[in-house]
Amino acid sequence: MTTTPTKRATNITLSADVLTEAKSLGINISQTCDQFLRQLIRDEKARRWQSEHADFITIYNQHVEQERLPLEEWRSF
Repeated sequence: MTTTPTKRATNITLSADVLTEAKSLGINISQTCDQFLRQLIRDEKARRWQSEHADFITIYNQHVEQERLPLEEWRSF
């Protein structure tokens, strides 16, 4: 069972020329904004996660470089 996200009306301000051209091309403004914001949110969360865990990632990579991967001798690829 798939649930549809709750939607809420909002006001945004767009450049008039962009809005006019998007409408003339049949672009759904709400759907496009929603998709773009979802991707922007995913990207920002990923960037923040990487930033917050940068020290651990650096230390882990140094450890793997020095000690090699665990169980590496049994890898078949």
